[in-house]
Amino acid sequence: MDRSDPRSRTPDVRSTLRPGKPGMPFIYVYILNDRTGRHHYVGVTDDLKDRLGRHNRGEVIHTSKHRPWKMQSVVAFDSLQKATAFERYLKSHAGREWAKRHL
Repeated sequence: MDRSDPRSRTPDVRSTLRPGKPGMPFIYVYILNDRTGRHHYVGVTDDLKDRLGRHNRGEVIHTSKHRPWKMQSVVAFDSLQKATAFERYLKSHAGREWAKRHL
């Protein structure tokens, strides 16, 4: 799909998160790797299976070029604020270095 096509735009996942919903009380921060191991992606979701499927179907603009993706690491949080703070940290230089050493 063309990037100008509104169907190709993925809504901000944070607008769809529902912490505390029945059966899924956690918010997850995840790290994806492509098959070569040269590209990674950090994101946040409340539904890991659905989100990985969207990445691998090419529905997420930032990850569509390097499919397929696999989960490298997942960390669960009980608070959206904690999860988004950790996601921001992992996207920083210090956070990327920490993830290389520990995840």
